[in-house]
Amino acid sequence: MIPVSVIVMTRDEAVNLPACLAPLGAFAQVFVVDSGSTDGTAEIAAAHGATVVPFRWDGGYPKKKQWCLDHLPFTGDWVLFVDADERLSDALVAEIAALMAEGRRHAGYYVDGRPVFLGRELRFGACNRKLVLFDRRRARFPIVPDLDVARMWEVEGHYQPEIDGTVGRLRAPLRHADDKPLAAWFDRHNRYSDWEAALRVDGRMDALIARERGGRRWLKRLLAVLPLRPTAVFLHGYVLRLGFLDGAAGFHHALARAFYHWQIDVKIRAQRVSRPRRPCGPARRPAP
Repeated sequence: MIPVSVIVMTRDEAVNLPACLAPLGAFAQVFVVDSGSTDGTAEIAAAHGATVVPFRWDGGYPKKKQWCLDHLPFTGDWVLFVDADERLSDALVAEIAALMAEGRRHAGYYVDGRPVFLGRELRFGACNRKLVLFDRRRARFPIVPDLDVARMWEVEGHYQPEIDGTVGRLRAPLRHADDKPLAAWFDRHNRYSDWEAALRVDGRMDALIARERGGRRWLKRLLAVLPLRPTAVFLHGYVLRLGFLDGAAGFHHALARAFYHWQIDVKIRAQRVSRPRRPCGPARRPAP
């Protein structure tokens, strides 16, 4: 068994969970941390041999990922976070197994996510990169003050754990294949854009970006101030990263990503417009 504890966080993921859990049998532990699903998610997880752990968010900190690190009964020190709509390939499982067999390793590892869009696994275009494999003794998710954000949810937002040590990158990608209707993708990213806009409008995102490492920090700072950002995001994915080679699916994926960044920008503008304005003229002294 690969000495890694896999954590899958769920809420009503019966559609995605079987394909997610299928490749995880080689790992020492598989936890499905479930937030009150009503669609049979917990039963599916138990049928696949996973340990089901109920979770109920109390509206504060820690949020779900850090709660898992604090409370799950781990038998080892290495953990791997996998979303229910993500699938590990045989190559990725083998790479993690080989890594665990080595005596020397980094404290954490990034994994590239390879999206499946409109039924096609995209070979080109933009992809995400997440720090999901790490030594839990040397990792912690920072507290980000975001409880005021509308439609806030129980899981930490789009930020990485803080790692005490060096960080590497795995070669094999993590397949991102949501089997829910496409509307779920737009609903999820609409909620993400609420969160990101709220943090950008008052500078909280700047502090979060400052925690990033190396080139990621500078790229995110550049993206934050880039004019015509949605257009730039589309051209980056569709032209620079050769997304056009994925045909129609590549075009629509690049367009959907651009639309996500347009949502962020227009929500920032809406928040600024709705703020009460201060009087422009000099303050008058009260009459004697």
